[in-house]
Amino acid sequence: MSTFKAPKGTYDLLPPDSATYLAVREAFSAPLRDSGYGYVETPGFENVELFARGVGESTDIVTKEMYAFETKGGDRLALRPEGTASVLRAALEANLHKQGNLPVKLWYSGSYYRYERPQKGRYRHFSQVGAEAIGAEDPALDAELIILADQAYRSLGLRNFRVLLNSLGDRECRPVYRAALRDFLRGLDLDEDTLRRADINPLRVLDDKRPQVQEQLSGAPLLRDYLCDACKAYHEEVRELVTAAGVVFEDDPRLVRGLDYYTRTTFEFVHDGLGSQSAVGGGGRYDGLSEMIGGPALPSVGWALGVDRTVLALQAEGIEPDLPATTSVFAVPLGEEARRVLFAKVTELRKNGVAADFAYGGKGLKAAMKAANRSGARYTLVLGERDLAEGVVQLKDMESGEQTPIGVNEVVAELESRLA
Repeated sequence: MSTFKAPKGTYDLLPPDSATYLAVREAFSAPLRDSGYGYVETPGFENVELFARGVGESTDIVTKEMYAFETKGGDRLALRPEGTASVLRAALEANLHKQGNLPVKLWYSGSYYRYERPQKGRYRHFSQVGAEAIGAEDPALDAELIILADQAYRSLGLRNFRVLLNSLGDRECRPVYRAALRDFLRGLDLDEDTLRRADINPLRVLDDKRPQVQEQLSGAPLLRDYLCDACKAYHEEVRELVTAAGVVFEDDPRLVRGLDYYTRTTFEFVHDGLGSQSAVGGGGRYDGLSEMIGGPALPSVGWALGVDRTVLALQAEGIEPDLPATTSVFAVPLGEEARRVLFAKVTELRKNGVAADFAYGGKGLKAAMKAANRSGARYTLVLGERDLAEGVVQLKDMESGEQTPIGVNEVVAELESRLA
């Protein structure tokens, strides 16, 4: 046994479980690719200030959970705790917003890192698929992303999830609400850290999951009562578009996201089978983030969906994704000449797009057939000395058990025909 183990709060993805994670990522990205979103990939670490400015210095992510370090050259870097700030930075650096085709629509997939207390559904290394629509203020974009996420979850067979929706207002109406909320919070019995957070960004206190805090928030003012006419109209159009698309949602006037950059539309996908870590994805509009990190005004909206928690949600509902077979054909050679001939056929099959594997290591017939069974292959090719002399290969259907001799030169065409 190795003396090394995966770091606390992390996990390894190994077959066969890793196939489910790949299926979830594919389900999340497929509707995005069909809707004009292009793939973007950013570094696993960024300048600390990118997250301090964008995510918010009052957030737990920046103050407690970010993996920050100093390089030998004196640069202050951090492992990325979320994707939006990095993607927006990349888009600005490449001047994608100046190419005359707004919004810039991007999707991404990757690992993110937060120093949290590990528990089921909360890891220090986790996987997300995200989408960002940069440079346009349009309720239809907000609705589009909510609809695409709902479509992705449903394509996996999930049913026991809910969509929560709220508006956080904008720079005109939110300051008035923040002042009212701050006054309310100052009258509560809160610890010093929470009161300090309330002074910096009182909306963050609404996101506090501790029961002793939530009990005191029952009478807190609601942001919806402070929305300006423009934000009310914007939010109502988002609601109408989402409803028209058949997506059922719940209005949640207390919903705030854990990052400071959100404005107006905010939403969350929660699954009731996951306990306290019920959020499986979420996002919203962030119209001021570009300016926060030194760019021009670029109203934008996006989301991130958790791969890890979605896998847990599938397990909670007893859903096994329909996974494609990793191997369609398994070749079993008996003897050196058969080994040479069958290896050439396996190579040809692979070149023609057929998933094929081989009995490596000189296994005997019994051990090789066990390997063929474990591979999940639909067909097995068996080639021995007598078959070589007759110029045939034994083609076995692993479902029916039927075995048929096929000419060596016809075997590739025969398998392509059967698997088509």
